[in-house]
Amino acid sequence: MDASKPNAALFIHATKIYNLKDNPCTKVKRMGRVDADKKQLQFWTLDEFNCFIETFDLGSKYYVLFDLLFYSGCRIGEARALTASDIDTVNRRISITKTYFRHKGKDEITEPKTRESVWTVIIPEFLAEDLKTYVVSMYKLPADERIFSVVPEAVQHVMKRHADKAGVKYIRVHDLRHSSCAYLIHLGVQPMIIKERLGHKDIRITLNTYGHLYPSEQEKVADMLDKMAGIKENASAGNKGISE
Repeated sequence: MDASKPNAALFIHATKIYNLKDNPCTKVKRMGRVDADKKQLQFWTLDEFNCFIETFDLGSKYYVLFDLLFYSGCRIGEARALTASDIDTVNRRISITKTYFRHKGKDEITEPKTRESVWTVIIPEFLAEDLKTYVVSMYKLPADERIFSVVPEAVQHVMKRHADKAGVKYIRVHDLRHSSCAYLIHLGVQPMIIKERLGHKDIRITLNTYGHLYPSEQEKVADMLDKMAGIKENASAGNKGISE
Protein backbone atom coordinates (compact mmCIF):
# COMPACT_ATOMS: atom_id res chain seq x y z
CA MET A 1 0.00 0.00 0.00
CA ASP A 2 1.38 3.38 -1.02
CA ALA A 3 1.42 6.11 1.67
CA SER A 4 0.17 8.59 -0.94
CA LYS A 5 -3.16 6.78 -1.20
CA PRO A 6 -6.14 8.34 0.67
CA ASN A 7 -6.51 5.56 3.24
CA ALA A 8 -2.84 5.66 4.12
CA ALA A 9 -2.94 9.45 4.44
CA LEU A 10 -5.92 9.16 6.77
CA PHE A 11 -4.03 6.87 9.16
CA ILE A 12 -0.95 9.11 9.06
CA HIS A 13 -3.16 12.07 9.97
CA ALA A 14 -4.73 10.08 12.82
CA THR A 15 -1.36 9.13 14.32
CA LYS A 16 -0.24 12.76 14.35
CA ILE A 17 -3.42 14.55 15.41
CA TYR A 18 -5.33 11.98 17.46
CA ASN A 19 -2.37 10.03 18.86
CA LEU A 20 -3.32 6.77 17.14
CA LYS A 21 -1.02 4.20 18.72
CA ASP A 22 -0.26 2.14 15.60
CA ASN A 23 -0.47 2.93 11.92
CA PRO A 24 -1.47 -0.36 10.22
CA CYS A 25 -0.28 0.93 6.86
CA THR A 26 3.34 0.80 8.00
CA LYS A 27 3.03 -2.97 8.41
CA VAL A 28 1.95 -3.54 4.83
CA LYS A 29 4.75 -4.21 2.37
CA ARG A 30 4.89 -2.25 -0.85
CA MET A 31 3.25 -4.24 -3.63
CA GLY A 32 4.81 -4.87 -7.01
CA ARG A 33 8.43 -5.23 -7.99
CA VAL A 34 10.88 -2.84 -6.40
CA ASP A 35 14.31 -2.82 -8.01
CA ALA A 36 16.02 -1.80 -4.79
CA ASP A 37 14.73 -4.96 -3.15
CA LYS A 38 16.16 -7.28 -5.80
CA LYS A 39 19.11 -9.33 -4.68
CA GLN A 40 22.35 -8.45 -6.37
CA LEU A 41 23.35 -11.00 -8.98
CA GLN A 42 26.45 -12.93 -7.92
CA PHE A 43 28.90 -14.30 -10.47
CA TRP A 44 32.56 -14.91 -11.20
CA THR A 45 34.54 -13.29 -13.98
CA LEU A 46 36.59 -15.56 -16.24
CA ASP A 47 39.72 -14.69 -14.26
CA GLU A 48 38.04 -15.64 -10.99
CA PHE A 49 36.77 -18.89 -12.43
CA ASN A 50 40.22 -19.74 -13.79
CA CYS A 51 41.75 -19.17 -10.36
CA PHE A 52 39.11 -21.48 -8.90
CA ILE A 53 39.34 -24.30 -11.47
CA GLU A 54 43.13 -24.39 -11.25
CA THR A 55 42.86 -25.66 -7.66
CA PHE A 56 41.53 -29.01 -8.99
CA ASP A 57 43.43 -31.86 -10.59
CA LEU A 58 43.08 -31.66 -14.35
CA GLY A 59 40.39 -34.03 -15.57
CA SER A 60 39.10 -34.93 -12.10
CA LYS A 61 35.38 -35.31 -11.45
CA TYR A 62 34.89 -31.88 -9.92
CA TYR A 63 37.19 -30.23 -12.45
CA VAL A 64 34.99 -31.51 -15.29
CA LEU A 65 31.74 -30.78 -13.43
CA PHE A 66 32.56 -27.15 -12.65
CA ASP A 67 34.00 -26.61 -16.14
CA LEU A 68 30.73 -27.94 -17.54
CA LEU A 69 28.63 -25.62 -15.39
CA PHE A 70 30.62 -22.53 -16.34
CA TYR A 71 30.99 -23.14 -20.07
CA SER A 72 27.56 -24.66 -20.78
CA GLY A 73 25.37 -22.64 -18.43
CA CYS A 74 23.34 -25.70 -17.44
CA ARG A 75 21.84 -25.99 -13.97
CA ILE A 76 23.49 -28.20 -11.36
CA GLY A 77 20.45 -30.50 -11.26
CA GLU A 78 20.66 -30.93 -15.02
CA ALA A 79 24.39 -31.67 -14.85
CA ARG A 80 23.91 -34.26 -12.10
CA ALA A 81 21.26 -36.00 -14.21
CA LEU A 82 23.52 -36.36 -17.27
CA THR A 83 24.36 -39.81 -18.57
CA ALA A 84 26.90 -40.84 -21.19
CA SER A 85 24.09 -41.19 -23.73
CA ASP A 86 23.22 -37.48 -23.28
CA ILE A 87 26.65 -36.38 -24.48
CA ASP A 88 27.66 -36.28 -28.14
CA THR A 89 31.34 -35.40 -28.04
CA VAL A 90 31.71 -35.70 -31.83
CA ASN A 91 29.15 -32.98 -32.58
CA ARG A 92 29.86 -31.20 -29.26
CA ARG A 93 26.26 -31.36 -28.07
CA ILE A 94 24.70 -32.08 -24.71
CA SER A 95 21.01 -32.99 -24.48
CA ILE A 96 19.29 -31.58 -21.39
CA THR A 97 16.21 -33.75 -20.93
CA LYS A 98 15.98 -34.34 -17.18
CA THR A 99 16.97 -33.00 -13.80
CA TYR A 100 18.20 -34.58 -10.58
CA PHE A 101 17.32 -33.73 -6.99
CA ARG A 102 17.41 -35.45 -3.65
CA HIS A 103 14.13 -35.89 -1.76
CA LYS A 104 13.95 -37.44 1.72
CA GLY A 105 17.32 -39.08 1.27
CA LYS A 106 16.47 -40.61 -2.08
CA ASP A 107 17.69 -39.76 -5.57
CA GLU A 108 14.97 -38.42 -7.84
CA ILE A 109 15.33 -37.88 -11.58
CA THR A 110 12.44 -36.20 -13.35
CA GLU A 111 11.65 -34.40 -16.56
CA PRO A 112 12.08 -30.61 -16.52
CA LYS A 113 9.08 -28.56 -15.40
CA THR A 114 8.47 -27.00 -18.82
CA ARG A 115 8.92 -28.03 -22.45
CA GLU A 116 11.39 -25.20 -22.97
CA SER A 117 13.65 -26.72 -20.30
CA VAL A 118 14.34 -29.62 -22.67
CA TRP A 119 17.12 -28.23 -24.80
CA THR A 120 20.45 -28.88 -26.47
CA VAL A 121 23.57 -26.90 -25.74
CA ILE A 122 26.61 -26.82 -28.01
CA ILE A 123 29.84 -26.90 -26.03
CA PRO A 124 33.39 -25.83 -26.93
CA GLU A 125 35.82 -28.40 -28.26
CA PHE A 126 38.01 -28.47 -25.14
CA LEU A 127 35.01 -29.25 -22.92
CA ALA A 128 33.86 -32.01 -25.27
CA GLU A 129 37.33 -33.57 -25.05
CA ASP A 130 37.37 -33.28 -21.25
CA LEU A 131 33.96 -34.97 -21.02
CA LYS A 132 35.02 -37.71 -23.43
CA THR A 133 38.16 -38.48 -21.42
CA TYR A 134 36.25 -38.38 -18.15
CA VAL A 135 33.52 -40.76 -19.34
CA VAL A 136 36.08 -43.18 -20.79
CA SER A 137 37.88 -43.20 -17.43
CA MET A 138 34.70 -44.53 -15.81
CA TYR A 139 35.38 -48.07 -16.97
CA LYS A 140 32.32 -49.89 -18.36
CA LEU A 141 29.88 -47.29 -17.05
CA PRO A 142 26.40 -48.11 -18.43
CA ALA A 143 25.11 -45.51 -20.90
CA ASP A 144 22.10 -44.79 -18.69
CA GLU A 145 24.07 -44.27 -15.46
CA ARG A 146 24.72 -40.76 -14.15
CA ILE A 147 28.27 -39.60 -14.74
CA PHE A 148 28.25 -37.20 -11.78
CA SER A 149 26.94 -39.23 -8.85
CA VAL A 150 27.38 -36.53 -6.22
CA VAL A 151 24.87 -35.07 -3.75
CA PRO A 152 24.12 -31.31 -3.72
CA GLU A 153 25.67 -30.72 -0.30
CA ALA A 154 28.96 -32.24 -1.42
CA VAL A 155 29.17 -30.02 -4.50
CA GLN A 156 28.50 -26.87 -2.48
CA HIS A 157 31.05 -27.89 0.17
CA VAL A 158 33.75 -28.59 -2.41
CA MET A 159 33.05 -25.30 -4.16
CA LYS A 160 33.34 -23.34 -0.91
CA ARG A 161 36.59 -25.04 0.07
CA HIS A 162 38.24 -24.47 -3.30
CA ALA A 163 36.98 -20.89 -3.58
CA ASP A 164 38.75 -20.19 -0.28
CA LYS A 165 41.85 -21.96 -1.58
CA ALA A 166 41.80 -19.88 -4.77
CA GLY A 167 41.24 -16.64 -2.87
CA VAL A 168 38.10 -15.70 -4.78
CA LYS A 169 34.75 -14.60 -3.35
CA TYR A 170 32.30 -17.32 -2.45
CA ILE A 171 29.26 -17.81 -4.68
CA ARG A 172 26.60 -20.53 -4.88
CA VAL A 173 26.82 -23.43 -7.30
CA HIS A 174 23.81 -22.01 -9.19
CA ASP A 175 25.72 -18.75 -9.60
CA LEU A 176 28.01 -20.53 -12.07
CA ARG A 177 25.03 -20.36 -14.44
CA HIS A 178 24.95 -16.60 -13.87
CA SER A 179 28.73 -16.51 -14.37
CA SER A 180 28.36 -18.31 -17.70
CA CYS A 181 25.81 -15.77 -18.86
CA ALA A 182 27.83 -12.78 -17.62
CA TYR A 183 30.84 -14.07 -19.57
CA LEU A 184 28.77 -14.39 -22.76
CA ILE A 185 27.51 -10.83 -22.30
CA HIS A 186 31.12 -9.69 -21.86
CA LEU A 187 31.89 -11.36 -25.20
CA GLY A 188 29.06 -9.40 -26.84
CA VAL A 189 26.58 -12.26 -27.29
CA GLN A 190 23.04 -10.98 -27.85
CA PRO A 191 20.14 -11.75 -25.47
CA MET A 192 18.21 -14.01 -27.88
CA ILE A 193 21.22 -16.29 -28.32
CA ILE A 194 21.70 -16.43 -24.55
CA LYS A 195 18.01 -17.24 -24.10
CA GLU A 196 18.36 -20.25 -26.39
CA ARG A 197 21.61 -21.36 -24.80
CA LEU A 198 20.23 -21.23 -21.25
CA GLY A 199 16.91 -22.82 -22.19
CA HIS A 200 14.81 -19.91 -20.98
CA LYS A 201 11.08 -20.08 -21.71
CA ASP A 202 10.79 -16.41 -22.57
CA ILE A 203 13.25 -13.68 -23.60
CA ARG A 204 11.80 -11.56 -20.79
CA ILE A 205 13.35 -13.97 -18.28
CA THR A 206 16.75 -13.40 -19.86
CA LEU A 207 16.35 -9.62 -19.97
CA ASN A 208 14.86 -9.30 -16.48
CA THR A 209 17.68 -11.38 -15.01
CA TYR A 210 20.69 -10.20 -17.00
CA GLY A 211 19.63 -7.05 -18.85
CA HIS A 212 21.42 -4.75 -16.42
CA LEU A 213 24.74 -6.40 -17.28
CA TYR A 214 24.59 -5.11 -20.84
CA PRO A 215 26.42 -1.82 -21.35
CA SER A 216 24.28 1.17 -22.19
CA GLU A 217 23.84 1.74 -25.92
CA GLN A 218 22.89 5.39 -25.44
CA GLU A 219 26.34 6.80 -26.29
CA LYS A 220 26.58 4.57 -29.35
CA VAL A 221 23.20 5.84 -30.59
CA ALA A 222 24.22 9.45 -29.99
CA ASP A 223 27.49 8.92 -31.91
CA MET A 224 25.56 7.38 -34.79
CA LEU A 225 23.24 10.41 -34.89
CA ASP A 226 26.25 12.74 -34.88
CA LYS A 227 27.78 10.80 -37.74
CA MET A 228 24.56 10.85 -39.76
CA ALA A 229 24.13 14.57 -39.08
CA GLY A 230 27.66 15.17 -40.35
CA ILE A 231 26.95 13.23 -43.53
CA LYS A 232 23.76 15.23 -44.01
CA GLU A 233 25.57 18.55 -43.51
CA ASN A 234 28.33 17.58 -45.94
CA ALA A 235 25.76 16.55 -48.51
CA SER A 236 23.88 19.84 -48.08
CA ALA A 237 27.08 21.82 -48.46
CA GLY A 238 27.96 19.90 -51.59
CA ASN A 239 24.55 20.53 -53.13
CA LYS A 240 24.81 24.22 -52.28
CA GLY A 241 28.18 24.48 -54.00
CA ILE A 242 26.82 22.88 -57.14
CA SER A 243 23.84 25.23 -57.27
CA GLU A 244 26.08 28.25 -56.94
